[in-house]
Amino acid sequence: MKAFIEKLRDREDLHSSDVSYAVSMLLSEQTPREEKAAFLTALHEKGETAEEITAFVQQLIDRSVDPMIDPKRLPGPLLDVCGTGGAGLGLFNVSTTIMFMLAAGGAVVVKHGNRGVTSASGSADVLEALGVRINCEPDELMKGLSEMGLAFIFARQYHPAFRMIAEIREQLAYAKTRTIFNLLGPLLNPARPPRQLIGVYEARLTTVFAEVLRRLKRERAWVVHGSTDGGAGMDNISISGATTLAELENGKVTSAVLDTRWLGVTGASVAELRGGDATENAATLLGILGGELQGPKRDLALVNAAGGFVVSGLVHDLGDGIALARETIESGRAMQKLRALQQLSA
Repeated sequence: MKAFIEKLRDREDLHSSDVSYAVSMLLSEQTPREEKAAFLTALHEKGETAEEITAFVQQLIDRSVDPMIDPKRLPGPLLDVCGTGGAGLGLFNVSTTIMFMLAAGGAVVVKHGNRGVTSASGSADVLEALGVRINCEPDELMKGLSEMGLAFIFARQYHPAFRMIAEIREQLAYAKTRTIFNLLGPLLNPARPPRQLIGVYEARLTTVFAEVLRRLKRERAWVVHGSTDGGAGMDNISISGATTLAELENGKVTSAVLDTRWLGVTGASVAELRGGDATENAATLLGILGGELQGPKRDLALVNAAGGFVVSGLVHDLGDGIALARETIESGRAMQKLRALQQLSA
């Protein structure tokens, strides 16, 4: 491990074989904790390459529990929607909100998520606050996907190897030291969904992630990073400013900039989009799906669901996606998806 640390400090990239050995060392009880921290810190300070990230994903997914999900047996295109977090804006749980809208519009959503570490409410926290059981076995996941187009894969349950590094990850997170594990969450869905909408906390990561997804042989993906009214970034499609987009389609990666204000969406400040703890964010989610909550938070959910519909292939463009997302709320179908998932958990 010390040799890898020196290599990284010399700004040399790791090869996939290096990563294979490094992951084994990270997951070993015999490796000193300070060496694990030094390795993760040095890798991040150098800057993780697409090859390094891909190798980490492959190593860790190979150690995950296989949920045994066959996309060919499902009633629609299989999709995950997830963000890296790390933007520090304290928004409500956008990707968790839109999973119900996407399922109501014909996608099959296999949401991968975890509890919050640096945020007040992770996807697992808000779903639990809504009465959804988060620790489902593979047969229960397949039932949810087949019958209602929805399932939640709890990262801690399906990645048992992470227990070996949980403590060091939390220590580094609380020290506000980013590592490659701040990047990996959206890439580690053990169901290997062929389509993904991923939000990242830095604009430069959009093309890096798209290249990683190309190497992982995903069919189609959007990787987005939104800008805010104050110049900060968010791991969502933004309604506060422009959004940097990298798209993977047909094995090719292209980049673009989009601005939802071009589509008539009213701009909003970050202050209008902030959430709170799991209870508060659950109330926001219910308000959006139930149609009672209007305004910026609903608009943010609409445009991100629209991106998911485009990636799913269910609509041609973002404008059509916004219209479909709005209709899933107004028809009551989005709320029906949540109620069905709650009933399955009862």
